[in-house]
Amino acid sequence: MNLFRFCSGLKVLGYFMILLVFAVVAVSYYAVVVNTWWPILIESSHGALTALACLIISLFHFLLMMLLWSYFTVVFTDPGSVPEHFRRELGGGESLEAGTSTDQRAFGSLGYCPKCRNVKPPRQRCVLKMDHHCVWIVNCVGARNYKFFLLFLLYTFLETMLDVVVLLPSFIKFFSQALKHSSSPGKLASLVLAFGECILYPLDAVLNLAFVLSLLCFVVMHLSLLSTNTTSVEVHEKNGDVRWKYDLGKKKNFEQVFGKKKAFWLLPLYSKDDLHSITSLQGLEFPTRSDIDP
Repeated sequence: MNLFRFCSGLKVLGYFMILLVFAVVAVSYYAVVVNTWWPILIESSHGALTALACLIISLFHFLLMMLLWSYFTVVFTDPGSVPEHFRRELGGGESLEAGTSTDQRAFGSLGYCPKCRNVKPPRQRCVLKMDHHCVWIVNCVGARNYKFFLLFLLYTFLETMLDVVVLLPSFIKFFSQALKHSSSPGKLASLVLAFGECILYPLDAVLNLAFVLSLLCFVVMHLSLLSTNTTSVEVHEKNGDVRWKYDLGKKKNFEQVFGKKKAFWLLPLYSKDDLHSITSLQGLEFPTRSDIDP
C-alpha cells in the first residue's frame, strides 16, 4: 500500500476544504453584516442600537481580517523540512545517499528517513517539529507555522462565537415557531416559505455553533500541548508520568512558539530578534531541561 498516494488524496480534499472555508465565511458575512446589522446601522434612529450595530460590524471585520491573515499565512508558510545532507555532530561527513543500515546505525540517536535518504533532527518526522497534517490548510503544521495555526484556531473560534451570539435571536425565533408547527409537515413548510431568506440566519447559527464546539475542543487541546511544549505526535511518545525533557515551564514553552516580543504575540508574524535568537523557531535545535538526561 502506497501511503504517499493517500496523502495526495488528502491534498485534493484540502483544496475542497479551502473552498468550504470561504463558503462558510461568505454565508456568515451575508447573514451577520449584509442582512442583519448593516441595515440596522444605516436605518435605525435609536442611538444605542446604532452604536451596538457599529460595534458588532467593526468587531466582525477585525476578527475576519485576523482570521484570513492567519489562515493565508499558515497555508503558504512552509512548516520546515530537514535541510539536505543535514549534519549534527557526525564529524565524519558520511554520505547519506546510500541509505544502508550501516549508514542508519552511524547516525546514533538521530532519526533517519529512507524515503528522503536524510537524517532527521530531534523531534522530527520529515517536517520540522511535526505536529500534524491539516486538510483545512492543505499543509503540515510544524516548527515554522505552528503559531500561525494556533492564531487561525483562535480567531476562527472568536469569529464563529460572535456569529452565534448575534444570530441567536433569529435562531430562537425560528425554532420556537418550528416547534409549534412541527405536528404538521404542511405548516412547517409554510413556515419555511414565510421566513424566506431569513431561514439563512438560524441555519448559519447552527453551522457556526457546530464550528464553535469543535473548535473549542481543538483550542483546549492545543493550549494543553503548548503549555507542556509537546506536539500531537509526541503525546504518544511520552512515557507515563516521566517529565518531558522539552518542558521548560509554561512561560518558556509559550515563548518557544510565540516568541518573546509581546507586540507580535497576536499577529501571524515574528520579530527579527525572535527569529534570530530563538533556535526552536528554526526547527533544528531545541533547549532541554537541565535536570533530565537528553
